[in-house]
Amino acid sequence: RRILVESGRFDVRVCEEPIGVTSATLTPYDVLVLDYQGPRWGEGTEKSVEAFVKSGKGLVVIHGSSYSFSGLDVLADHHKSTGIKEAPWAEFGKMVGCYWPAPPKIGFHGPRRSFPVRITQPDHPIFQGMKDSFWATDELYRGMKVLPQANILATAYDDPKYNGNGKDEPMLVTTEYGRGRVFFTALGHEVPAMVENGFIVTFLRETEWAATGKVTVPPQAGIPKPRQDALRVLVVTGGHEYETSFYAVFDGSTEWAWDHATSNKTAFSVDLRSKYDVLVLYDFSQELDKTGSQNLTDFVEGGKGLVVLHHAIADYGSWPWWAQEVVGGKYLLQAEGGMPASTYKHDEEICVQPATEHPIIADIGPMHLWDETYKGMWISPKVQVLLKTDNPTSDGPVAWVSPYPKSKVVFLQLGHDSMAHRHPAYQVLVKNAILWSGGRLK
Repeated sequence: RRILVESGRFDVRVCEEPIGVTSATLTPYDVLVLDYQGPRWGEGTEKSVEAFVKSGKGLVVIHGSSYSFSGLDVLADHHKSTGIKEAPWAEFGKMVGCYWPAPPKIGFHGPRRSFPVRITQPDHPIFQGMKDSFWATDELYRGMKVLPQANILATAYDDPKYNGNGKDEPMLVTTEYGRGRVFFTALGHEVPAMVENGFIVTFLRETEWAATGKVTVPPQAGIPKPRQDALRVLVVTGGHEYETSFYAVFDGSTEWAWDHATSNKTAFSVDLRSKYDVLVLYDFSQELDKTGSQNLTDFVEGGKGLVVLHHAIADYGSWPWWAQEVVGGKYLLQAEGGMPASTYKHDEEICVQPATEHPIIADIGPMHLWDETYKGMWISPKVQVLLKTDNPTSDGPVAWVSPYPKSKVVFLQLGHDSMAHRHPAYQVLVKNAILWSGGRLK
């Protein structure tokens, strides 16, 4: 669903219990994408699907869906548990164009592995503009019976060194059924298989072809690629352990291209101004040499963007300019200026509310999540508080904009572990902070 929707070409509805679907249910749609393995749907639904395709609509069958209605009871868990053997849905096999009449003696496939898929009909609309092969990491199906009406568009070699049969096996197949177009892809066993570029591109293009008979989806569609004017972002970590779910916050966006520095020493060893637009700090660093201090100062005073995340509020405790002027706040690692050391508490249930109106939080609204809280921080009275909580283990403000006049600086106190990193609202919050600090969000 995500691949289809994010291409901008498809509106998608998901049905996980197809039994009971009628012709009226299918009428508004152009193509049925089948990634189903389970019981038969009953005569009414199956006849409706047959009529849908025969009328000129499309059908895309993914991977193991090809044997769902084969009648081979060894292939379905519900058959194993009940002992019931269903008769095959014969018309479904005709629609797909290939099927297993019986389990192959050496198995349906060898171990999952990476292998090249060779396009055998490069003139087909689905493959125009594409290279003559692509890589898959998947199960390589073997021993399917291909019907005369099927049109094999791409194959893969079942290498004997993987217990293969030494033959080229069909991977991508089209079939005409009535006036309809059917596409079967033997690829797509699981998520790692579906994030392969070859699967993404062929799935998008084959689905459009099945729906319309034409292909307008570009050959590189669906493959995340930063825009030419994407923000250049440097993410700095180090000095504090963190869960790798943190990276999920940055991946998948086309609005920036990001690099990762695993320490502040690495990050600020050179002048960053010509290379990056926004600096995102998720480190826990106290020391910075003269060169690093100058490069960080030049970056911030040069009008570049700065986003400070979670424990990075404790950076550079002995550098007053950094905390008091740039960030607008400081986590006190020890008692200081008449204030006791700040405190933290893990796994707190936090209800977060907007504290003002601002582009960074315009599409956020209230948030409910579990995260680490900080209390007893020094917070400049000049900051613009964006989000706040009434959790008693927190100071209240959990996001603010610094008053620093030379660049756009944002602090987000949220973000300790995967419970925050994977929260959709948190991901939007970080995204908006980066875009705003980089001058892209007004």
